[in-house]
Amino acid sequence: MRHRPARSRIPVGAVAAALLVATLSPAAPAASAQPEPAAAETLSVDLAASTGAFRGCATGILYGLGDPGVPAHDLIAGMKPCSVAQKPPDGEQHPNGDALVVADDLFTSGGADVYINSQDIYSAWPYQDLGIDDYIARLRPQLEKVAARPDRDRFVWTIFNEPDWIWYGDWATKKDKFLADWTKVYRTVKSVLPDARIDGPGEASYNPGRLRDFLTYAKANDVLPDIITWHELSPDSLNHYRAHHEDYRAIEKSLGIGPLPINITEYANRRDTSVPGQMIQWLTMLEDTKVEGQMAYWTLAGNLSDHAVRTSRANGGWWLTKWYADLSGDTVRVTPPKPSSRDTLQGLATLDRADAKATVLLGGTANAVDVAVTGLDRKTFGGHVDVRVSKTTWSGYEGDAGQPPVVAAARVRVTDGKITVNVPGGDPLAAYQVIVTPAGLASAPVANAPWTARHEAESGLVENARVVDQSDPSGWRYTTSGGKDIGYMNNAGSRVTVDVDVPRTGAYRLGVLYGTGGFVGRQALYVDDAHHATLTFPATLNWQYRGRLDTPVQLTAGRHRLSLRTTDPTGFLGRPGDIALDRIDLTEITGPETSTYQLTDSRRTGGSVDRGVRALRALVPNAVVLGSGDTVTTYVSAAEDGYYGLSTTWFGAGHGKLGLTLSDRRVTGGDLTADRAGAWTGRVTAHLKAGVTEVVLSNEGRTPLVLGTLTQVRDTAADRHAVRVEAESGQLGGGAAITSGPWASGGSYVGGLGNGGTLTVPRPAAVGKAGRHNLTVAYAQAEKNTGHPYNTDAVTRFLDTTEAGGGTTRAPYRHNYTWDGFWPETSPLDLTTAGGALTLGNATGAGPNVDWVQLAPLVVANSVTRRS
Repeated sequence: MRHRPARSRIPVGAVAAALLVATLSPAAPAASAQPEPAAAETLSVDLAASTGAFRGCATGILYGLGDPGVPAHDLIAGMKPCSVAQKPPDGEQHPNGDALVVADDLFTSGGADVYINSQDIYSAWPYQDLGIDDYIARLRPQLEKVAARPDRDRFVWTIFNEPDWIWYGDWATKKDKFLADWTKVYRTVKSVLPDARIDGPGEASYNPGRLRDFLTYAKANDVLPDIITWHELSPDSLNHYRAHHEDYRAIEKSLGIGPLPINITEYANRRDTSVPGQMIQWLTMLEDTKVEGQMAYWTLAGNLSDHAVRTSRANGGWWLTKWYADLSGDTVRVTPPKPSSRDTLQGLATLDRADAKATVLLGGTANAVDVAVTGLDRKTFGGHVDVRVSKTTWSGYEGDAGQPPVVAAARVRVTDGKITVNVPGGDPLAAYQVIVTPAGLASAPVANAPWTARHEAESGLVENARVVDQSDPSGWRYTTSGGKDIGYMNNAGSRVTVDVDVPRTGAYRLGVLYGTGGFVGRQALYVDDAHHATLTFPATLNWQYRGRLDTPVQLTAGRHRLSLRTTDPTGFLGRPGDIALDRIDLTEITGPETSTYQLTDSRRTGGSVDRGVRALRALVPNAVVLGSGDTVTTYVSAAEDGYYGLSTTWFGAGHGKLGLTLSDRRVTGGDLTADRAGAWTGRVTAHLKAGVTEVVLSNEGRTPLVLGTLTQVRDTAADRHAVRVEAESGQLGGGAAITSGPWASGGSYVGGLGNGGTLTVPRPAAVGKAGRHNLTVAYAQAEKNTGHPYNTDAVTRFLDTTEAGGGTTRAPYRHNYTWDGFWPETSPLDLTTAGGALTLGNATGAGPNVDWVQLAPLVVANSVTRRS
């Protein structure tokens, strides 16, 4: 018989007091240096006007996944795309993204469907037209391989891609051929997979005449697609998509079809992906019409359509997609000033009555915004509400972004079911999250955004370089902050200087948005005309594909001159200095890297609570109640590889046990156990990879636990537990060889790994114990296929780490744009011996170049203390 969670009497007042202690309030709000326009726009949100259940499927991706582990599980799960579209088994169009190879990464991360672009079996773009019989001969093996899988029904078949210009462009002369070929291919799919879902017609744009002809024929011949698809790839789709959707539904109705599900299987432009203020406009209109969508593939397979930085890190756009995935309940009516108008303020909102929470996502304007919320039901929200406004802005395509800060917060009285939330302006590339919850017994929420200032490079003093206009109304170019950058920094006198004014003496983080031509860059940073440091900029795909480099600087209060130059005290830096400078950000550092995550904003399973817990939930709405076996999942972000303290405070009515899972790894030795009732604080010191880590807290006991927040603090002292070894000091085998390199930490690295080439490093005594570890490898590899008109067909390389006397673990190493500029990449490694040496190689292919290797125990400390 299944054990039933114990029912317990919880003293509500005592627990409320405990949660008041447990709630970790952010720091007091700090002023921003950004100017705000005087006039504010109004976004109206009516919580009393439901527009249906939240759909949540607008963040699918074409070629979003590349190889197993690229991108990392944490990024996929946090984004939670309903579907991805990939190439067929053994497809030749791209070197990676095989549907059957990456499907499990989607399914285990919460995704539902993998679309197979069957014509991507062909190598050329556009596809070689070798006749329909040749295509069907190539299609059958795809079908048979999927048919052998038990989850075969989770694959959707895209049997034609953009037929309005590929193979069947002239509708007047090609219509009959397309309809006949559609029928032949459709029936081939059904002959092998009778229950297969087929989407179509998949045209490159919305063509109502072709679509009506197609649907009329398909209905008459019993070959209707299960899902209707077309592409919206112009910036003007932001103007016209809703009219296209309405027109399509009218065609359906006139023909007596459907309504069929819709998936806009390619949408958005290069200028949009990764940019929160642009992407919110697309998400809004797709969610409003309750359709699925898949972002277009413009750059690299496996980078979530420009939302993944490296393998495991998030940029500002990813955080918007994560916010979108967090929504629940019903969508409600949102009225922007200019509906269906490109590059204007847009937004969407949800109301989750069961969770007593309203959420608004908005962006697309440089102006401040008044979010006018009506329909706040007193039974759900009470007479006062707590409001938090968080901001995620563009950090570049390859620019890491941490947890979005809270830029405004307040406790507000509700008058006649209405409040107005003031959202700061000044940043058209940003999106904002507004969360409204009932006010509880805890103190009012406060902002935690640090002081920050933003300076466009072109607004500074530009010497011996050029201001380049990168704006492009067509949307084909990548985004540039402010629409301009500084290029041609290719002589000894090239420099860009900006004046900054900082409020306090102390530490600041200088963030430079930049691009290189696929090489490692170097420029000298001068502060008040004194050399501060010579900075090394990791390679980016090209000059327009932005990365961001952060470096600390100490400044006194007041005005300073910051200058980036191509010459340092040693002389002219040469070609590495010729990088494009886009924007210079300055952010105050007030202590060790610290983030606090509200668990009420996280994703929860279960919900078995008794009356006492329900009463507590009403009193302390910033608390999460976990019944026995329940979990809460949040996504934390680390600025660098290293040790962090993860802590939370909880109240339990008896013996309690809180389990911890990091990146889908149950943490051995990470359980937090309390032996009796009361308020407790637990802390685990764990090694986190740079970027995003999925953190799951689970109630492993029999009584409910009530939690408030999860706090993450950088613990640099614990880094002593990690041991680093220079690759050139290891034992080489096969074709592995030591090569000198200017960007390697010791001046040399090891190449020739894989295909028999190996590197063996001993296990230092400090990490000699068996158990869960993290392996960090500083690597470089720039393998790619060539010839595609616009996709960068990057290739992932792998390393197998074999423990002497133990097992072998494989990890991916994504293309990083250069053969001698090294990225650290952290992957899990579970060891079973006390000190077996580690051998890195790849028996099935080439591996990356390796600069150094680091091994770190996953958990080095944990503690539980009772709160007074």
